[in-house]
Amino acid sequence: MSDRSFLDWPFFEDRHRALADDLDAWAGAHLAGVDHSDTDAACRSLVSLLGQGGWLKHSGAMAGEALDVRSLCLIRETLARHDGLADFSFAMQGLGTGAISLFGTAEQQADWLPQTREGRAISAFALTEPQSGSDVANSTMTAVRDGDDYVLNGEKTWISNGGIADVYTLFARTGEAPGARGLSAFVLPAGLKGFEVAERLQVIAPHPLATLRFTDCRVPASAMIGNPGQGFAIAMSVLDVFRSTVAAAALGFARRALDEALQRVTQRQVQGKPLADLQMVQGHIADMAVDVDASALLIYRAAWLKDQGAPRVTREAAMAKLFATDRAQIVIDKAVQLFGGDGVRHGMIVESLYREIRALRIYEGASDVQRVVIARQTLGAI
Repeated sequence: MSDRSFLDWPFFEDRHRALADDLDAWAGAHLAGVDHSDTDAACRSLVSLLGQGGWLKHSGAMAGEALDVRSLCLIRETLARHDGLADFSFAMQGLGTGAISLFGTAEQQADWLPQTREGRAISAFALTEPQSGSDVANSTMTAVRDGDDYVLNGEKTWISNGGIADVYTLFARTGEAPGARGLSAFVLPAGLKGFEVAERLQVIAPHPLATLRFTDCRVPASAMIGNPGQGFAIAMSVLDVFRSTVAAAALGFARRALDEALQRVTQRQVQGKPLADLQMVQGHIADMAVDVDASALLIYRAAWLKDQGAPRVTREAAMAKLFATDRAQIVIDKAVQLFGGDGVRHGMIVESLYREIRALRIYEGASDVQRVVIARQTLGAI
């Protein structure tokens, strides 16, 4: 059983504690039997399961509702502790429809949010391009107005749920101004003429990822989210909400690694004594526990601030993501070390965690980009 004392921190209300307890029990009962041999099929199954369980209602807010970031973080932390692909499936339902929740029209929300919140449709967030990862302002995909339509041309890559999503939030250059001020956001269904999956991408921890290609693909002007030229601001606002949740997923992986390590060192015997009796092992456990708690403090500070109405939590969310993802890598590495040869055996939990954690230090803002963000925010406060 993972440490639950953090739920008593003043960041949380009773509803958050109940949410964490209920989801933990549900995940224990439903996630262990999911077949991961086919990644696409597993993600479809997990989205359906999460929808039927009512958990996806937290992933997107309808008109008049607010996204509760503490709930999002608690859900991602809990799911990641149980099953990395379940966390991924939940996260993408939120990220993929975040722009619709925050900036979409009533019609756009009515068209898609009931489906994604019930697990009947899978969503994706198409921002990254081959030549512009963290440098979003350098996007070159175009959306040219032609009568009542926009015509899309260009490529997106490293798109989570690419190839299996039913709805995509996509960002393209509409040209109102140079750089960031010339991007706009669109919502579009899969299967449009001129929209193809150019390549499926394979990574160390299997997830559905793809490169998407658009060739004279027409979407109605009503597909635009927000106003022309507002796309960069929309993307940053969505990431500002969901960046803390990436840190929460890393925290879930780290907690599971610590749990596995504790079980290992208390049960494994060396020269007739548990590994836990060795001071060097105790030192590793202490470092892991400190990293887990410090990460949680940064994450739930950022989430609490956002829920209190802070317009932006850029600095706090960047700190949370940087620290939690980097330290989770270290915590998991220590767990692998404590397991010895078993730690790198395929099929062991700590081995799968080792593969899962690496990507979190890259996507939704790589660690070095977070350092730049934190430095600029800190210097700007002088």
